[in-house]
Amino acid sequence: MSLLRTLETGLRGILGHRLRSVLTTLGILFGVAAVICTVGIGTASADSVNARIASLGTNLLTITPGSTRAAGVFGGAGTAASLTMQDVDGLMSKDNAPDVGAVAPVVQRSEPMVSLASNWTSTVQGSSTGWLTANARSVASGEFFTQDDVNKHALKIVLGSTTATNLGASVGDTITVNRIPFTVIGILNTVGGQGFQNGDDLGVVPITAAHDVLTGGDPNSVQRILLSATSGDTVGSAYQEADQLLLNTHASSLGSSGTPDFTIQAQSSFLSTAQSVTTTLTILLASVAAISLLVGGIGVMNIMLVSVTERTNEIGLRKALGATPGDLLRQFLVEASTLSVVGGLLGVGAGLLAGVLIPHFTTIGVTITATPVLVAVLVAAGVGLIFGVYPAARAARLAPIEALRAQ
Repeated sequence: MSLLRTLETGLRGILGHRLRSVLTTLGILFGVAAVICTVGIGTASADSVNARIASLGTNLLTITPGSTRAAGVFGGAGTAASLTMQDVDGLMSKDNAPDVGAVAPVVQRSEPMVSLASNWTSTVQGSSTGWLTANARSVASGEFFTQDDVNKHALKIVLGSTTATNLGASVGDTITVNRIPFTVIGILNTVGGQGFQNGDDLGVVPITAAHDVLTGGDPNSVQRILLSATSGDTVGSAYQEADQLLLNTHASSLGSSGTPDFTIQAQSSFLSTAQSVTTTLTILLASVAAISLLVGGIGVMNIMLVSVTERTNEIGLRKALGATPGDLLRQFLVEASTLSVVGGLLGVGAGLLAGVLIPHFTTIGVTITATPVLVAVLVAAGVGLIFGVYPAARAARLAPIEALRAQ
């Protein structure tokens, strides 16, 4: 029997039981739609997380001090005062670190702020003019403080957008930080959440002013140092240069095991970790959704087995008239694969529609790409073939005499 005749016979068999065929197709439809939606949600979530981390600057390096030790008890990472302004000066030298683009020492404390309109408690960071570049930040209004402001210990402050809003402060206003008057000279652009912190809820002042009136500590000590590599391609080189410089200058502070009293972390490592986590979650979601495809395939197999049982007489008659086992095998495979492909195509439509409606009515983002759509359709077709093989083979193996006897 020709292929065209086989297709015609298979389609006639499907249309002969319309309701049953529709219900079978629904199982594949929902499975494909679920896969597309879950992968789309996972992709959108991954893009959102990666964008937030990338907004911090993937070429950012953070140097933190080591741990204090008293009576054999370690105080934890970052508790030692092992980083100094001399380290900052060394890192700013192009001779020592040619791949370091910007250096920003940081000291910080949580301080109460009071304006004429309101009051707010937030993190106040003391830093240098390199703070903007190192953090990949920009000023929305006003300006950032200059090196002259740092040299003169100027009582000037640049506020994050959240802090400025909560204080009701704008450029030119005077606010008090720990009862010390500071002039607002700039408002930073919005960046959103940064890890477990709000990157828009802070104030930045010259590090000299922070040492004078806020932290009250050693003016030569810094809590951490931020570095920005000249480009994303030079992050590794900048890391090595900073590490080697600090190992040389902190040689006398190395313990008997040679453990340095500082730690350098690359922002790109957080991005890699986030990408790994989101990829794993996306695969997990897609795997759960794929179970529905498996259930749909079992439904196809079940319906085809029922169809073989109901059409025993037809199979016997066709064999008696000369149909070969191969003809019957192809016919039932056509029926099974048609149900799966049609269900898959309808599932694609449902998945694309859901991808439009879900972000419209909820806060969940959905990013649908071509790859999961193609994979879902191919898997649906494969499911039809795989689960249709046994019913088709069973129909092909029926003996004509036994099939006709069933009448």
